[in-house]
Amino acid sequence: MTKVGAPLIHVENLCKSFEDGEVLKNVSIDIREGDLDSVIGPSGCGKSTFLRCLNCMEYLDSGNITIAGVTVSRTGTEEHLDRPFLEACAQMRKNVGMVFQSVNLFPHKTVLDNVMLAPLVVKKEAPDQARENALRLLAKVGLKDLAARYPATLSGGQAQRASIARALAMNPKVMLYDEPTSALDPELVNEVLQVMKDLDAEGMTQIIVTHHMRFARNASDYIVFMDGGEIVEKDDGDVLFTTPKNERTREFLRHFTEEVA
Repeated sequence: MTKVGAPLIHVENLCKSFEDGEVLKNVSIDIREGDLDSVIGPSGCGKSTFLRCLNCMEYLDSGNITIAGVTVSRTGTEEHLDRPFLEACAQMRKNVGMVFQSVNLFPHKTVLDNVMLAPLVVKKEAPDQARENALRLLAKVGLKDLAARYPATLSGGQAQRASIARALAMNPKVMLYDEPTSALDPELVNEVLQVMKDLDAEGMTQIIVTHHMRFARNASDYIVFMDGGEIVEKDDGDVLFTTPKNERTREFLRHFTEEVA
C-alpha cells in the first residue's frame, strides 16, 4: 500500500501540557501526502490531543507543526499568543477537516444544510455552488437521497458519514478522525470505515485515531503507536503487528491478537 509522496505534514518536538501534567512529549513525525495513517495506543496516551493540536483546536506549548505549507511554531517562552501565531492557526484550520466521536450535526438543520453551512458562512460561497458541492459530497458518502432529512432521523453510521461530508465541504488538504466509529453499533462501523477507504483511493491524506485494529492493519499505509505522550513506533501495519520493535508496542498488541489475525 506504500505510496510515493512528499511529507504533507511535518511535526517536530511537539509538546503540550495541561494542569494535570504533560500530555505530549517532543512528538515528531512526518506524514506523506496521500497516506492513510492510523494512530493506536492505550487510553490517555495523548492520541486525541495530538489530533487537536494538528487542527489548532489546542495550541501547542512548544515545537513546530507544518501542514500543506502552513507552519505554527512556539518556543515555549512566549508570554502570550501573538497575532501572527493566531493567524497561522486560522490558516491551518482551513487546510484540516476534523471528524469526532460525537457527531455534533445541527439538529434543526437538514443534512444538506449542515453540509452547506460552513462554505456559505466561512468561504462565502454562492448558495447554488454550495448546494451543488454539498449534494456531490453527500453522494460520495452515500447520503444524497437523505439530503432533506434531519439528523435525528439518521442512524449513527449515516450521521457520521454526514459529518465526514460536512468536513469535506471546506475542501481540506488533510482529514483527521478521532475515534469516529467508537460510538456506533458494530454493524454500522464498516459503512463509515468504507468512506475513509474510498477517500484514501482518491488520494486524501488522513489520520485516524482508532481502536479498530483490523481496519488499522488492513487499510493504513502506516500505523503509529503512541504511549505516555510519545510516538513509540511507526511502521507498516504488517510489520508492526507481526514484529513490533518496542516492548511497549508488543505488550499493547497482545490484547488484539485474535482481532487482527
